[in-house]
Amino acid sequence: MNAIKLAILLLLGGVGYSCSEFLEEQPRSSASLNQFFTEPAHAENAVNALYRDGAPALWMNGGVYSGRSIMYGPYLSGFFENNYKGQYAYIGFAQQLQLNAINSNSILNDYWSQMYREISRANNAIKYIPTTPGLNDAQVDRLLGEARFFRAWAYFMLVRHFGDVPLITEPYESTNDIYRARSSSAEVYALIVQDLEFAVNSAGLANTNMVSNGYRVSRPAAAALLADVQLTRSGFPLQNDNYAAAADAARLVINSGAHALAQNGRDAGGEVVPENSAYNKIRRQEVIATEFVYPIEFAIGIAGSGYPAYTYPVTLTSQTNYGITNQAYEPRDQFLAMYDEDEDLRIQNKQLWHNTYTDEDGNTTSFRFQPYLWHDDQALFGTTNPANSELEVAAYTYAEVLLIAAEAIARSEGVTAEAVDYLTQVRSRAYYRQSPDEISGALSGLSVQEFVEEVWAERNRELALNFKIWFDMIRTRKYPEATDGAINFVDLIGHKSSWGPVFEEKHLLLPLPDQELQRNAELNQNVGY
Repeated sequence: MNAIKLAILLLLGGVGYSCSEFLEEQPRSSASLNQFFTEPAHAENAVNALYRDGAPALWMNGGVYSGRSIMYGPYLSGFFENNYKGQYAYIGFAQQLQLNAINSNSILNDYWSQMYREISRANNAIKYIPTTPGLNDAQVDRLLGEARFFRAWAYFMLVRHFGDVPLITEPYESTNDIYRARSSSAEVYALIVQDLEFAVNSAGLANTNMVSNGYRVSRPAAAALLADVQLTRSGFPLQNDNYAAAADAARLVINSGAHALAQNGRDAGGEVVPENSAYNKIRRQEVIATEFVYPIEFAIGIAGSGYPAYTYPVTLTSQTNYGITNQAYEPRDQFLAMYDEDEDLRIQNKQLWHNTYTDEDGNTTSFRFQPYLWHDDQALFGTTNPANSELEVAAYTYAEVLLIAAEAIARSEGVTAEAVDYLTQVRSRAYYRQSPDEISGALSGLSVQEFVEEVWAERNRELALNFKIWFDMIRTRKYPEATDGAINFVDLIGHKSSWGPVFEEKHLLLPLPDQELQRNAELNQNVGY
């Protein structure tokens, strides 16, 4: 059992154990807040706790009915549906752009409190790890790098969702000055970059993939997050020109040799074998070590994956091992129109998505497209660990790193052969009937803006199951209008959502949760809410 899985077990209070002495032990999640660091294990435990809270927990927290917390952005985009949204009113309010601090307090407070809990734990670790007896310099640097990585990621989530937020860098060790006013987004981003540059350049993190590193943060993972941060703050609302820095960080991942795109299996005639496509290799978890830059780890008996329950409509629940399934992340027609049905492998049945079920008697039932990348055959239909899954998902993929590099290089250096190559790698895997030369040839003659919009289009298609669409819409302030695979990017503000309401300036940020406004008189609400 690796250290992270052990941390999960302790965070859950010892699920599966009956020993009263074990149950009475202080769980690491609370011990990491105020413990006195007297031995190396205390420092390790403090950092282990960070892996299951904060930003990573957005991919973990949720249920069959509600979906995962990270799906909230795609619901706001108007491109995704949840069949049980009536049980979670904040989903409908998001889709109808009627959210406010009160009617959506539950999800908003989850985002806010979860990130600040992570920041508090990270601050505690960052302060006390350097003086923990028994740690050598290399251990101190590594643990500090991991802690600063998670603090940066939590602040990155906060600043993108809420804009200006309180900037807290020291542990809470008294009730004095516990309520803070908001700091500017520029100040928050400065700390994020400082933390990540330490993690990338000074922490001595392993230059390998996270799976090979026991699911601990690696240098490529930290560089991928840094690349995303630099790309994001180059767009709206800050519009700082950090494209060159984004390109440099993405190149660190690319040049590390730790990651690669899975390739489609082909038969003797050179035709793609659908069941052995790159996407099915990912689905079967055969290539996640190199494909996933930051994997979200799950373990049966400790913290299982609930994602397979989102792969079938509720009408087919009885055909599966699950007690309930739900279309919690169902793409609407306006989203599916971003794929070329004739050319794009990802929209073919049983690739990224699927829309049929065939029973043992050969009877086929059709339904609206649901995620197929989360289809765990054994959990859904097998007899070993039925309705239990360890299927991992990715917060960052290597494909995203290539697309960040392509966009950032084009913005900072022009449409170079390098930028074209990175976009071609992603697109040629999907456009399986075209050769890489055909694809790169078509891209090479584009202007910078035309090329960047091709990157944006590929991000929407390729990263659909990584929940990036709303982040892209608010950083570009563009809405993707699609017909038969062709995407036209138009101004977001003033455009109608697929549900009918019009996007307004205020929707670029979320309202601060009412619960936090009531608690902290130093805070003021975002404009328009």
